[in-house]
Amino acid sequence: MNKNTVLAWATFIMIIVGLGLIALGLFRYQEIAGWGFGAVGVGFLANAWVFNALKGRV
Repeated sequence: MNKNTVLAWATFIMIIVGLGLIALGLFRYQEIAGWGFGAVGVGFLANAWVFNALKGRV
């Protein structure tokens, strides 16, 4: 596996985890903890976006 493949897998895994955290915040935790799960999920998606932008440049 080269660098781009590793970044692609990391991006894919981070998207799955980010969507899972947002889903937990929406459906499982209806109180204030849901806001935290949603914020962390959005952070994971933003980090995955950066990893995707790094493909081919590293």
